Amino acid sequence: MSAAHKTATQNTIALSIATDMEAVNTVIRQKLHSEVSLVNQIAEYIISAGGKRIRPVLVLLVANAYSYRGTAHHELAAVVEFIHTATLLHDDVVDESSMRRGRQTANALFGNAASVLVGDFLYSRSFQMMVTLNNMRVMQILSDATNVIAEGEVLQLLNMHDPDVNEERYLQVIRSKTAKLFEAAAQLGALISGAGDAEIEAAGEYGRSLGTAFQLIDDVLDYAGDAAEIGKNVGDDLREGKPTLPLIYLMENGTPEERALVRECIEKGDEQHFDAILAAITSSGALDYTRRAAEVAAQRASDAIAGLPASQYKDALLQLCVFAVDRNH
Repeated sequence: MSAAHKTATQNTIALSIATDMEAVNTVIRQKLHSEVSLVNQIAEYIISAGGKRIRPVLVLLVANAYSYRGTAHHELAAVVEFIHTATLLHDDVVDESSMRRGRQTANALFGNAASVLVGDFLYSRSFQMMVTLNNMRVMQILSDATNVIAEGEVLQLLNMHDPDVNEERYLQVIRSKTAKLFEAAAQLGALISGAGDAEIEAAGEYGRSLGTAFQLIDDVLDYAGDAAEIGKNVGDDLREGKPTLPLIYLMENGTPEERALVRECIEKGDEQHFDAILAAITSSGALDYTRRAAEVAAQRASDAIAGLPASQYKDALLQLCVFAVDRNH
């Protein structure tokens, strides 16, 4: 997909829910407010950094695809964005990251303690907002999601600096840490629209598979992306000792020398050999393998919503599957 086509696709998706997104941004601004100035400062800093806002977009698109009429999807989209933002704040502290979305991370700017505590504020604020909707099924989906995400974070921590992590163990982390909130967002859009259990499950499968595709392409971009475009330092995964799918593939299919180098780099979090690792990953077909896995996941997402009635919102959901795989940031 050309750069112009990618931009057009993003614009088409954005236009289909432009009014809804304005409403969500209003909710976000209102609910971010705290009497504590540092909370306002950090929360505003990270929310205003932008990002693709895919998770709230999913709530809105799925709700509209099921012809929802009301405003609860605005609240839920904001809740999902707050949960996601809280995980970013905590993630960057755990990973000791210094750049996200092309700017300094909050922990680099304000310190680890403030970032963790404001992440806690966003988590707790999201639960305050959930309660006001007075829907136990909404609470169940979101509380389950936040718990699974936390487990995914711990699983990833256990996998750090472990060169023996296999593909299944890694995909389990993706399903928990990244795909779960995509799944919850899509389920919520269907749920508040009055969809049946089978439709809610199909929406969940769509979100889960889409989230998996997004994360796998993130793994590719960490080795083949451009720092200015992806908004973070290329090679961060290697520096952090994260065995992502391209490295796992190389560990299983590379030459003895390449495997020894990967093992050493994962164990030590060694980015000094990034160029050598990148050359090996590229020549071994690891990036192609990871991209194909993302394409399979994106196709699974498309298939999951085949039964949705035709609409511009269904079209946008299908376009997201293409964008997930073909993007460069």
